[in-house]
Amino acid sequence: MNLPAHAPSLFPVRDNQLQIAGQPLNQLAEAIGSTPFYAYDSGMIAERINQLRAALPADIRLHYAIKANPMPALVRRMSGLVDGFDVASAGELRIALDSDMPPAQISFAGPGKGDDELKAAASAGIVINLESAAEMERLARIAVAEGLRPKVLLRVNPDFELKSSGMRMGGGAKPFGIDAERVPDVLTRLRELPLEFLGFHIYSGSQSLKTEAIKEAQRHTFDLARRLAQHAPAPVRLLNLGGGFGIPYFPGDTRLDLLSIGQHLATLMPAARQDFPEAEFVLELGRYLVGEAGIYVARVLDRKISREQVFLITDGGLHQHLAASGNFGQVLRKNYPLLVGNRVLSDPSENATVVGRLCTPLDVLGDNMPVGHAQVGDLIVVLQSGAYGLTASPTAFLGHPAPAEVLV
Repeated sequence: MNLPAHAPSLFPVRDNQLQIAGQPLNQLAEAIGSTPFYAYDSGMIAERINQLRAALPADIRLHYAIKANPMPALVRRMSGLVDGFDVASAGELRIALDSDMPPAQISFAGPGKGDDELKAAASAGIVINLESAAEMERLARIAVAEGLRPKVLLRVNPDFELKSSGMRMGGGAKPFGIDAERVPDVLTRLRELPLEFLGFHIYSGSQSLKTEAIKEAQRHTFDLARRLAQHAPAPVRLLNLGGGFGIPYFPGDTRLDLLSIGQHLATLMPAARQDFPEAEFVLELGRYLVGEAGIYVARVLDRKISREQVFLITDGGLHQHLAASGNFGQVLRKNYPLLVGNRVLSDPSENATVVGRLCTPLDVLGDNMPVGHAQVGDLIVVLQSGAYGLTASPTAFLGHPAPAEVLV
């Protein structure tokens, strides 16, 4: 059975019920014992990684950006599927170190690292992505005090951007990384410091659904790395090419042509191998690995009609899924795909607005969507919820209990 057109998904439907890792949704909800909850399909995540490995050149390593979903059980599962982790805080670092991933395959990025974070990362043998000249000097002082020689990458704010990306992380004035034109001077200074240079981290954007834009950014990334390597104090041994792979959320979104991206990378790799013979090449992905493998489930508490508009009031809300409410990066609000998970098929003429139980008009999970057949007790499912869901949300707002998270 196919899902309604408004709810594209990789999850199957049987007997009018969404299936999660082979389980009917209502059975999974009974096993969890309460709503709301997030559920992540580990088999779907593994399949996505297998698809990537089949499409990409064999010498491209895959790293998981934990910020996309730091659920400890998911991260531990990921440690057996990918080649490395990227973390962005001491909290994420602890989760990564609690997995089976070797510390040398973990990198620490992000502006504003505290001295305690730098010390912890250096002591653990984590690769540290330096975001500024000042951060480099602070790490050098810590290295001297602790008798360490930390491994470092320079995070570069490139002189180009990933076109048509949801978030532009490079090009222009950015708080992320060191401007490309300043990197040669920073590399000159790095020669004098007790830091072990490994290479560059060049990240230009995220959530792009434009295959040609990603291919163009990858070409520019290799070219920039070549220019910067001329000033490096040692051969490049690690080159993080960023990621930027997006997933479809909204009507009209089209999937990336993964095979085309892989074939294009394959044409770039011979020259890259010649120019960087000692290097490991990394693609850093988060949302693309886990986003489509997750759902958020809330139960309908009340069905009411206000001036001829149907409202479905659920026990969830923006405090648990800020992104679905449109308040996490959207300029103009768009509906995430959602459906009635225990009674998927609907009459397209039956529309309703799905809201949470917070005292704010911003608490909308779906505006005027074909889910008006839902009744009290039904399960509303927000699809594409495996990335930037729970931990990107203001869970303390109004003091409701946190939702459960399960990996199935």
